[in-house]
Amino acid sequence: MERGGMTVEAVLWDMDGTLLDSEKLWDVPLYEFAEKLGGSLSLATRQAMVGSNVPTTMALLFAEVGVVPTPEETADGAAWVLRRTEELFRAGLPWRPGARDALRAVRASGVPMALVTSTERGLTEVALDTIGRELFDVTVCGDEVEGRNKPLPDPYLKAARMLGVDAERCVAIEDSPTGVASAVAAGCTVLVVPCDVPVPAGERRIFRDSLVDVDLELLASLPGRV
Repeated sequence: MERGGMTVEAVLWDMDGTLLDSEKLWDVPLYEFAEKLGGSLSLATRQAMVGSNVPTTMALLFAEVGVVPTPEETADGAAWVLRRTEELFRAGLPWRPGARDALRAVRASGVPMALVTSTERGLTEVALDTIGRELFDVTVCGDEVEGRNKPLPDPYLKAARMLGVDAERCVAIEDSPTGVASAVAAGCTVLVVPCDVPVPAGERRIFRDSLVDVDLELLASLPGRV
């Protein structure tokens, strides 16, 4: 669709912090695991984890508490955090304001949609029980990009490739500096709806306070590449 702005060939959605207010759920196992290691997790380090993948998060967490883990300890820690997070996801996932209606409005327009998340496939499948997997033509998860996760462009490039579209004609919807950097690097125009961490201004970034009243017409009106 094109209307006074850019041609939108697909809409690519982030998950944690964008569609779901799930970063607060991730807080629980991350702070708990830091305590299990005999330390504590600072706000600055927690914020640095937002939008990142599990290996990066675990590296930050171990460094924060002054532990140099073996590969086995890293793997065991990641498994513990994921199990605990899954428990919380299954107990109930809160939506971000306007996200549910925005998803359905864009889906109803017929434009292809993808979910592009740093979260691993197993946990994403749990979240999709709430979000609705039928809303997406493809999903790209953090463990499906061969270690080249956000902020690298690979997740968004892979989603565009799977949809058969040009990333430069896609709108990505993100909340974190890490995710925004990934989408911009892929060539997308990005609708930025910050959640827990401020996002700096920059090229191809259009800011909004929430997803309330977001639909394809609004996305097509964004200034971007045509």
